[in-house]
Amino acid sequence: MLGFLKEPVVVTAKINVNLVALTVMGLISRLWGLCYPRAVVFDEVYYGQFVSLYMKRIFFVDDSGPPFGHMLLALGGYLGGFDGNFLWNRIGAEYSMNVPVWSLRLLPALAGALCVPLAYQILVELHFSHCAALGAALLILLENSLITQSRFMLLESVLIFFILLAVLSYLKFYNLQKHSAFSGSWWFWLLLTGVACSCAVGVKYMGLFTYVLLLAIAGLHFWHMIGDQSLSNVSLLWHFLARGLALIIIPMGMYLAFFYVHLALLYRSGPHDQIMTSAFQASLEGGLARITQGQPLEVAYGSQITLRNVLGKPMQCWLHSHTNTYPIRYENGRGSSHQQQVTCYPFKDVNNWWIVKDPGMQQLVVSNPPRPVRHGHIVQLVHGITTRYLNTHDVAAPLSPHSQEVSCYIDYNISMPAQNLWRVEIVNRESDTDVWKTILSEVRFVHVNTSAVLKASLSGASLPEWGYRQLEVVGEKLSKGYHQSMVWNVEEHRYGKSQEQKEREVELHSPTQVDISKNLSFMAKFTELQWKILTLKNEDTEHKYSSSALDWFTMDTNIAYWLHPTSGAQIHLLGNVATWASANAAVLVYLCLSLWYLLRRRRRIYDIPEDAWQLWVSAGGVCGGGWAVNYLPFFLMEKTLFLYHYLPALTFQILLIPVVLQHLNDHLCRSVLLKSMFSALIVAWFSSVYFVYCTFSPVTYGQPALSLTELKALRWKDTWNILMRKQ
Repeated sequence: MLGFLKEPVVVTAKINVNLVALTVMGLISRLWGLCYPRAVVFDEVYYGQFVSLYMKRIFFVDDSGPPFGHMLLALGGYLGGFDGNFLWNRIGAEYSMNVPVWSLRLLPALAGALCVPLAYQILVELHFSHCAALGAALLILLENSLITQSRFMLLESVLIFFILLAVLSYLKFYNLQKHSAFSGSWWFWLLLTGVACSCAVGVKYMGLFTYVLLLAIAGLHFWHMIGDQSLSNVSLLWHFLARGLALIIIPMGMYLAFFYVHLALLYRSGPHDQIMTSAFQASLEGGLARITQGQPLEVAYGSQITLRNVLGKPMQCWLHSHTNTYPIRYENGRGSSHQQQVTCYPFKDVNNWWIVKDPGMQQLVVSNPPRPVRHGHIVQLVHGITTRYLNTHDVAAPLSPHSQEVSCYIDYNISMPAQNLWRVEIVNRESDTDVWKTILSEVRFVHVNTSAVLKASLSGASLPEWGYRQLEVVGEKLSKGYHQSMVWNVEEHRYGKSQEQKEREVELHSPTQVDISKNLSFMAKFTELQWKILTLKNEDTEHKYSSSALDWFTMDTNIAYWLHPTSGAQIHLLGNVATWASANAAVLVYLCLSLWYLLRRRRRIYDIPEDAWQLWVSAGGVCGGGWAVNYLPFFLMEKTLFLYHYLPALTFQILLIPVVLQHLNDHLCRSVLLKSMFSALIVAWFSSVYFVYCTFSPVTYGQPALSLTELKALRWKDTWNILMRKQ
């Protein structure tokens, strides 16, 4: 029974020495001196803030994209024991001892290093020679811009890693299609394709470009499968379902999972949650949750409420009134009603409180049992402190003359009767009998007499000094269309108990005590956060190092990432000139040759064998297509652009270089002499790539420090901004 122990256990393994060597070289090039400089480098000042917020579990919104990339950077901080205590306010600021610099920069560096062997494997899976694959990997290895970007707490290297992993996984899956369909390895690479795509999109929305490209390629391949008569209808259905599961369902599920983890980690209130709805804010620990905890859920007649405008632009504000009146005449000569001002006030204040009153009764307290207000009910809104009724009439608003003035009614014994009845319309209701709920219900107040809707003005201008620079509130006709500025939600709420005014004023300053939970579901929070990410845009300002997409192609721009405070040591995002020029040439050669072949094939002239043509087309679809989808969309974008946005496209462009070189060697150099000369040219060209890499290494790694003369020698283009410090 134990006879097998008589012989030694032998394990044999095939090791690709090229792959191992490339991985080691990639790690050395990206990890060497990773802690240098021990100072904030360019966009580390941006990403570091989010890492600190993760460490402190404080909620934030970043309009640049999904949270997965930020979570990976935060993971590095967590593994290094970072407590989040560092002020990220200045590029070049020295890191304090509590900041684990090596740990924070480790994951981007590892991702950048692994891009080298991934490039090698992609060319192999595209059925190019190991020599061509080795050339692609070495070009990635020696690309100065990719090295610089991967050595700091930035996300481009992580994005490129997942993009290349997705492409490699799909190619491996596709190559297993004919002989090993539905095998374990087939499923592994198909599922890994979907996982890598979702991770790429989760890091930055730029990952969508490659994801869409792979979906298009997969769709084209499946279209060809439909024409394969050897496959049954049932088999085709299973293939379709497998691809739908791996390439659509799983990425969508993972995308939701990224947000689920993000929201689970960030449960504390912070400065960014003010742009979210009251319901979202109330779900966070601290902040609004401290104020709203224990509020009644259902708004009833007699409820005391504050009303927050849902739009939150140009800033969050609450329906407000005070004892001051509108001036009899405005500066432009127009007249007003001279009634009590109603505004939208961007701060919490006792004058933000209103009482929901039943028009048929005089009491301003909640009955027992409470009578809830439902969709379609008619109410009056009584200002809590002044006890005047919210009113609108056919008088022009102070800043928006085409809208109605909103006021709190004062009876001057003139022919201007009160018009203070409002119909409550719950915008997000599930049925026409829905109850008006605290925080959760988004409501619109429609004036019964004029059909105007209570609205925060979109003019963006504040009222003059007589209105204390507060925001205008108007009555807007429904015929002018729906807008979020017409929607309000109850943020703070209590059941009124005091009928006497003095007692009521004391009550308005006291906290609520009834305990009702109002936690949002994950999907509700995800939907709101996703919408904010897509629609919340910071004002794009011109940056010193911003550039246009056209500048990238010719590398007419650079970015100074860091400058030593005393010496000439500095770090720049600057590409390998020889590689960028070769990549541009490769694109042009590929396009010209492809057009030539297509024209010749149209005339039934076949210059290369059919298998070589298919190889040429498939490689172009992956490498050339990857470059196009990651580059051309930037010409349509209205945002501040930087050179690092080009790096994913550049990576695919670099992969195209050995594709073109091998094709020229195999099919255009047809004599031994030509092949020898071409090989010699490739060696000379590659030597120039290595020479440029070495020349610009001091500004890639930031050391050694260069003299003023040496820095001037590096300014190969007049458009490059190499920093010169007078010595």
